Amino acid sequence: MSVKKIDAPEFEAAISKGVVVVDFNATWCGPCKMLAPVLEELSEEMSEKAAFYAMDVDDNQGVALRFSISSIPYVAVFKDGVKVDESIGFVPKPQLQAVIERNL
Repeated sequence: MSVKKIDAPEFEAAISKGVVVVDFNATWCGPCKMLAPVLEELSEEMSEKAAFYAMDVDDNQGVALRFSISSIPYVAVFKDGVKVDESIGFVPKPQLQAVIERNL
């Protein structure tokens, strides 16, 4: 499994069940481009434990506003529809993996 791009209409259904990781990013964001391959690797390794999605904040400003996202990349961890954790900015893979694993 890999990181699936979603938009606002798909968002609620995507986060509703289980542990879900959403990468809020933008096409112009350098650190977002650096984080994307890290999330791809984690999505492959952790596909049994969590679902991984990516959402462009420019195309989905309503969702970005709802979570007061002012810095990207912004990775949010949801559990059964509720945001339980977050990671802001580029972080190395072990650090991001730890954020996800502490919420499984």
